[in-house]
Amino acid sequence: MASEVYMSGPVCLIENVKGQLRAKQEALSFLSAIQQPVVVVAIVGLYRTGKSYLMNRLAGKRSGFSLGSTVQSQTKGVWMWCVPHPQKPDHTLVLLDTEGLGDVEKGDNQNDCWIFALAILLSSTFVYNSMGVINQQALDQLHYMTELTDRIRTRCSPKDHDLEDSDEYVSFFPDFVWNLRDFSLELKINGQPISADEYLENSLKFLQGTGQKEKDLNLPQACIRKCFPTKKFVFERPAPGKKLSQLESLQDQDLDSDFVEQVAEFCSYVFRSSKVKTISGGLRVNGRRLKCLVTTYVEAISSGSMPCMESAVLALAQTENSAAVKKAIAHYDQQMGQSVKLPTEMLQELLDLHKTCEKEAIKIFTENSFKDVNQVFLTELKRKLERKQGEICKKNEEASSDRCSALLQDIFGPLEEDVKQGVYCKSRGYCLFNQKIQQLKKKYYEESGKGVQAEEALKNYLQSREDIIDAILQTDQSMTEKEKEIEVEHVKAEATERAWKLLEETQRKNEQLMEQKEQRHQEHMRQLTQNKEEERAQLKEEYQRALEHKIREEKKIQQECERLEEENKHLREKEARRKCTIS
Repeated sequence: MASEVYMSGPVCLIENVKGQLRAKQEALSFLSAIQQPVVVVAIVGLYRTGKSYLMNRLAGKRSGFSLGSTVQSQTKGVWMWCVPHPQKPDHTLVLLDTEGLGDVEKGDNQNDCWIFALAILLSSTFVYNSMGVINQQALDQLHYMTELTDRIRTRCSPKDHDLEDSDEYVSFFPDFVWNLRDFSLELKINGQPISADEYLENSLKFLQGTGQKEKDLNLPQACIRKCFPTKKFVFERPAPGKKLSQLESLQDQDLDSDFVEQVAEFCSYVFRSSKVKTISGGLRVNGRRLKCLVTTYVEAISSGSMPCMESAVLALAQTENSAAVKKAIAHYDQQMGQSVKLPTEMLQELLDLHKTCEKEAIKIFTENSFKDVNQVFLTELKRKLERKQGEICKKNEEASSDRCSALLQDIFGPLEEDVKQGVYCKSRGYCLFNQKIQQLKKKYYEESGKGVQAEEALKNYLQSREDIIDAILQTDQSMTEKEKEIEVEHVKAEATERAWKLLEETQRKNEQLMEQKEQRHQEHMRQLTQNKEEERAQLKEEYQRALEHKIREEKKIQQECERLEEENKHLREKEARRKCTIS
């Protein structure tokens, strides 16, 4: 189970110093330690509208994010608070409180636009906080929404993407929640009670008319309707008069009862409905991945570029796939280290073990990789595993050679000492010496654990002693020429037999290596086909979701047009009846 990260209070995630945005290392370190999936809730709105109070309540606290009690904005940049999710075990709730929009002390709204864009890019639920009712003034204050296409690109291509022409944003954007503070009107339309969500839908209807003025006024509504997959609305006034300046210290009984109930409903909705942050391709974001998104987007803004969601995904894929390769290699090394005892008696034993560990390593990579375009990282992993195989085969040979050298020294050491003492410098000495050699060779063959270099080591040892053997042969004066010839032929035959045996062993090793290489190639092709099919299915699913959202929105617009047409029809009929009455 992934570990939890507890924060005693908020920390600055992105600081805003003289108009420059910079990610803070302390906050990034917190994110790096979060292995659980994260649900990211960001709140944005005009300054002094109570954003921080709501975020503290989501954290289960009365204080934490700075509230302030004056007309001066308190929060600067983006502040983060990571807490265990109250309703989703093994998930972390990441709360992002942003500096207030429209602060006159800042002089211009460039930073406001970037803060607004970052909150959308990083969150899975985006909360917009405002005061009073939703009217044209409130919608005009959402000009940040209409500037998103000047701040965010979905694709790496330099081609511009217009919100009115592109439905890609709905695949990337978070759910939208609009909070209204100090709302005091009755929720009724034409005398009929409506829900809060119906009030929001009614407020997002387009104004009549086809002129440029109507198009400009309708742009915020169009942005919200087209970009956000889910929309929700809530609120009222928390407490009367001067008590607002003491909001942190007030108990629920000191607050307006409707407000207390609505705060509880707001928190319940966020806990219940907010999804895990995901990116294109369906990858669930954890703390480490969220850190990568933060640094990628902030670096793009700081360099004067537009944050690109596809570039962020590719950067994250680069990080994830590099980590997946390391994790797979570490697993391979661990398994081989635990399972292999060098030297192995047969090469095939080592190759079979490598094949098993290689298969497990590739499985681990596949489970942890993301958007491995053209199988670049999988190919790199297989190349590294193939190199690992060569290295361990070499180590196996070296271990075998060391073992055999020590064994040969131990077995043949006494014989070499006898040769030095002249034990075999006599009649039939060569014959006795050769018999001893055969006995010692038999003993050598009976020893276990020699490994794959057993024959090669013995051959090299005997070749290194050929001068000694020849000297013993020459001093054997009593041996007949025929006996000598027989012995010489016997020695040559043995040498030839050993050479053929070594050649066959080498050929068998090469055949085994070629067979395994062919098996790896076939497995690679199978995985390549499978991964391509999975990617096509994922793209098809994302396209289908975007298409369904577009159809739903077009249907709503069509219904709105039909309603307006029906109203116009009634007006025309009424006008006609009035004219008839007059005439």
